[in-house]
Amino acid sequence: MPENSVKTFVVDTNVLIHRPSALLSFRDNEVVVPLWVLEELDKLKSSSDERGRNARHAIRFLDDLAKHGDLSQGVKMSNGSVCRVVLTTPKNIPAGIIQDKPDNKIIFTALALKEEGKQVFFVSKDINARVKATALGLKAVDYEKQKVNIHDLYRGYRELQLSADSLKNFREKRRLEWPDNLTPNEFVLAACTGQDATVIGRYQADKRALVYLPGRINPVYGIKPLNHQQRMALHLLLDDSLSLVTLVGKAGTGKTLLALAGGLKKVLEEKKYDRVLITRPVVPMGKDIGYLPGAKTEKLSNWMQPLFDNLEHLVAVNKKGAVKSMDWLISNNLIEIEALTYIRGRSLPRQFIIIDEAQNLSPHEIKTVVSRAGEATKVVLTGDPYQIDSPYLDSNSNGLSYLVEAFKGQEIFGHILLDRTERSGLAELAAELL
Repeated sequence: MPENSVKTFVVDTNVLIHRPSALLSFRDNEVVVPLWVLEELDKLKSSSDERGRNARHAIRFLDDLAKHGDLSQGVKMSNGSVCRVVLTTPKNIPAGIIQDKPDNKIIFTALALKEEGKQVFFVSKDINARVKATALGLKAVDYEKQKVNIHDLYRGYRELQLSADSLKNFREKRRLEWPDNLTPNEFVLAACTGQDATVIGRYQADKRALVYLPGRINPVYGIKPLNHQQRMALHLLLDDSLSLVTLVGKAGTGKTLLALAGGLKKVLEEKKYDRVLITRPVVPMGKDIGYLPGAKTEKLSNWMQPLFDNLEHLVAVNKKGAVKSMDWLISNNLIEIEALTYIRGRSLPRQFIIIDEAQNLSPHEIKTVVSRAGEATKVVLTGDPYQIDSPYLDSNSNGLSYLVEAFKGQEIFGHILLDRTERSGLAELAAELL
């Protein structure tokens, strides 16, 4: 490859925290890790959270490379790229910039390489760092691997116009032959011009046909769907052939409530699973309140309160009276509340797993959690990609959005985008206007 065609990618620390193996993403080019990145990884490596684990993973990756050559000169990786660890500063440091700040030192490394005549790209997930790099004349880019376009995110359903005869035939026969231009388990809102009624069908890829969904659905643990999308969601949650379901939507669309209702029905009424396992990432909105007192259950109670609120509502509206209280469910091991931190390393057979607020997980964390599913386990992920509290993720790069696009088309996967708030008129306005 000609020298002038080789690109030099200078990688920021947050890229390796987001994905430890990110150095393998730049095929047949030069990848530079500034020494200051190693300093920051060293500070993070002792942390017990996902950032600490990823920092240790990235350090081990570089250590393995060092066994095969001199990192200061460059070591060839399996993807054809050459990785170097560099300590250098530009001859002309722009005036007024704080030189001792680690972020600036990493940018200085990229500037120094540009002075050498290299075609440099500064790669960072920190928007401010990219803006500073651009202001200093560098080409700055986000790390695009494992990233989707949120505006084109798979909805899980589409609207179709059918002829009056086709719609009538669909209602009567409960089945409509359809070419294979739909995604497996995708729903269709079928209507006919001039008719008010809408018919819902679900595409079965193996039969190449739309299967009719009844207009009415029995309450699921006391919960009735209030719109078409909620009907579709409950249909997916109660389908034992699906091992993975994602419910994406803004606040108040009923994601968590529907998932809990489906889980309780499957565990308590149908005995399909042994228990409902509920978890969510511990990521604070706003300023963290610090360490919490008590044992694990007491610590988790503050983070899991939104889930408890939904559980209490389900217990209250369930008219059968089989469940006396939420505490009864927990004490009888029918519901388990767990922190995501303790999911790693576990194997979870015959569980109905609900991962709430999944938009705050990275693609790597999503993989770690979903891969815990054992035999006969169903995993349900809920979240709103537009409400992200993690500083290293956005609506395009979070694990929930990535998983939806990655699993689209798989027979065991179902997905619905819920876009209508049913919590209250105020909640609907807040979601739209704010």
